[in-house]
Amino acid sequence: MRVAVYARVSTNEQSTEPQELDLRAYAKARGWNVYQEYIDEGISGTKDSRPALNQLMNDARKRKFDVVLVWRFDRFARSTKHLVLALEEFKNLGIDFVSYQENVDTSSPLGAAIFTIIGAVAQLERDIIAERVKAGLRRAETNGKRLGRPEVEVSAEKARSMRSEGLSLRAIAKRIGVSHTKVAQLL
Repeated sequence: MRVAVYARVSTNEQSTEPQELDLRAYAKARGWNVYQEYIDEGISGTKDSRPALNQLMNDARKRKFDVVLVWRFDRFARSTKHLVLALEEFKNLGIDFVSYQENVDTSSPLGAAIFTIIGAVAQLERDIIAERVKAGLRRAETNGKRLGRPEVEVSAEKARSMRSEGLSLRAIAKRIGVSHTKVAQLL
């Protein structure tokens, strides 16, 4: 069996190495040959487009491997919908999907059912966290807390002086460290 290994971390401060070590050992224990390792580093799972995942999906459509092996399903899918669609595509291509941490293998009917349930629970958890964050932001805003980037103090007089010297809005913006829109507002 040819296996495609997929690993992902959300930030550049993290490493996929622990995932890769576990997945290589698992593939070896099952007697699988690693076709390729697809690694996305510093890319959020919520991104629609991830270079390594896109390549994995392209190679799957060309049937270059028989199994996709991931450390955890949330390393692979950004939502339950994404997971279900990918699993359906893999099924149609005759490719199995294995999640190491959850010990779920879609080659069995029970494994496929469990995987869908786990995916739904994970999506629920992410949605609850997102709601809590939004509620916290609303509460902070209600309490008068200013959200977003701090306001940059810029001298309108300085901007006017630079403009009178013949500088463009973009050149002024670059020199004083603000957007050209902000410069236009000042002038």
